Amino acid sequence: MPSTHERTTPGSPGARSPVTGLPPAPGARATRPRSAHRAPARTRTLGVLVAAGLVAASAVATSVATADDAAAVPGTLLSRGALTAASSSESGGLGPRFAVDGDRATRWASAPGDDQWLRVDLGGPHPLERVVLDWEAAFGKDFTLQVSDDARAWRTVATVTGGTGGVQSFDVATTGRYVQLVGTARGTAYGYSLHELQVFGDGEPAAPVDPPVHGDEVTHHEFQANCSFSHLLRDDPIVFPGRPGASHLHTFVGNRSTDAFSTPASLVASPASTCTVPQDRSSYWFPALYEGDTPVRPDIPMTIYYKSGIDDHTKVVPFPAGLRFVAGDMMATPETFRTAPGAVEGWECGDISKRWEIPAHCPAGTQLNIRYQAPSCWDGVHLSPDAASHMGHGSHMAYPVDGQCPLTHPVAVPMLEFKIAWPVSGDMADVHLASGTDQSWHYDFVNAWEPEVLERLVEHCINGGLQCNPRGYDLYKPHRGTVLDERYRLVP
Repeated sequence: MPSTHERTTPGSPGARSPVTGLPPAPGARATRPRSAHRAPARTRTLGVLVAAGLVAASAVATSVATADDAAAVPGTLLSRGALTAASSSESGGLGPRFAVDGDRATRWASAPGDDQWLRVDLGGPHPLERVVLDWEAAFGKDFTLQVSDDARAWRTVATVTGGTGGVQSFDVATTGRYVQLVGTARGTAYGYSLHELQVFGDGEPAAPVDPPVHGDEVTHHEFQANCSFSHLLRDDPIVFPGRPGASHLHTFVGNRSTDAFSTPASLVASPASTCTVPQDRSSYWFPALYEGDTPVRPDIPMTIYYKSGIDDHTKVVPFPAGLRFVAGDMMATPETFRTAPGAVEGWECGDISKRWEIPAHCPAGTQLNIRYQAPSCWDGVHLSPDAASHMGHGSHMAYPVDGQCPLTHPVAVPMLEFKIAWPVSGDMADVHLASGTDQSWHYDFVNAWEPEVLERLVEHCINGGLQCNPRGYDLYKPHRGTVLDERYRLVP
């Protein structure tokens, strides 16, 4: 029941939020609630791909929902570990996901301001019974609780005026996928701050499966997929498919067959690759670097990291077969390049780093480098950019927010971090990109990994919290084993 310290009024079924709702994540994921325990990685990967629509049969979705309904248990905590979003966060360490992590030592804290909201995606529609708010000192005085099936039309299920914080429990009798708290007046001069927002209802109880515990300190969650120079072409099979010569000059690494006519299927069928792991038949390309009128060919393997882009590295799943995207923006200005979520180091050489334009001079014998991260949250449905986003990563990919994937892009895939080097130094006045300004840096990726190898590397290195070489071996934790042997065969 509502706390006796505040007045509540039931919301009408047709009530709408004063906050513009986020669109629902394309391609509904599995309707079961997130468990407090994590399923084995291989089972989880299959579940994500089925729910994402890669197995495009409505009968599958129907059977999953029916099975979950049959197993539903009243009073289940549905919100634990769910995806979240908020109008603002005071800092990354106070993001909205901390309101559903089951730990009262953490919290979500909004920026100061009366009009703020916190939203939870339960992963599918559920009969809802109760919402519990566990406030920190910065509580909400006036607020509403709202429920939605699609994150567009909202039904108000409780209205509070004159609240005094503490732990507040609200009985709700409705069905929905999304639950949100909408604040209209703060109880303090700070923002709103919640230790926990808990949603209870009918759902599947937590699976009794825990992830393996290795006892090692987790300092990294990555592996390398290093690839050498392959060829130069004025082709771009993502932006200008089937149009040879339509692009500026690109440097290609990875699959040697890449040209304007390449598709994921053709790459998989072409085994010749410059990558260290032969089962990586993916294609990676970026604008060529010129010194005067001469394109510069990289003379060392390019370092391509596969990392966790979210805080919870155990939730990263492999790229789906055929995923394509572009990281970066050809139209970036110095300011948008500097503040881009993918700009890690910018341009660097010698001791020079974090430059947002190519340095005027690099110490003799050094190499010009750039480090840039790709978006790592996928919408779970589309495998390639839409036609309107040629020079961006496309609406199917997004960067994490406050350490987790946004509701619109719920699937966490590996975050690619390119570290590209060219053998140029000294006076850099004539060094420039084929794509235009120094801020026009971008790169393209088409996934053509052998699926089991990629899956095993993601599980072992990213999910397992290791710093792996291309074979999946952590030099500092040799007791954890490896994925591939010296001949790059999968280790049983």
